[in-house]
Amino acid sequence: MPERPSPHRCRYNVPYPTLYAIESKNKDAKLFNCVQRGHQNSLEIMPMYFILMILGGMKHPCFCAGLGLLYNITRFFYFKGYSTGDPMKRLTIGKYGFLGLLGLMICTISFGVSLIRG
Repeated sequence: MPERPSPHRCRYNVPYPTLYAIESKNKDAKLFNCVQRGHQNSLEIMPMYFILMILGGMKHPCFCAGLGLLYNITRFFYFKGYSTGDPMKRLTIGKYGFLGLLGLMICTISFGVSLIRG
């Protein structure tokens, strides 16, 4: 079954397998590339987020759930700001997502220390 292109690929006329649009060939290249970079950045951080959430949540489940919610909300605004075409708009609310990741790291370290002491 052929892959269905994403709405942004259709909107900005960027066919597969092109990863980034070329600005000399596409007037909407900057907008598409910002959407693509925001998506790619989210995918790069996801494995670390999931591991920290699982391990930290074994000792601090409610606290990690709150931190995960904080991270997901800020990540939404990070992507929305990035997809406007002005990469600096990703940092309005999106910059606070790292507080969620930092909290998850602390919970994971706490869990690891409790295992070592256990």
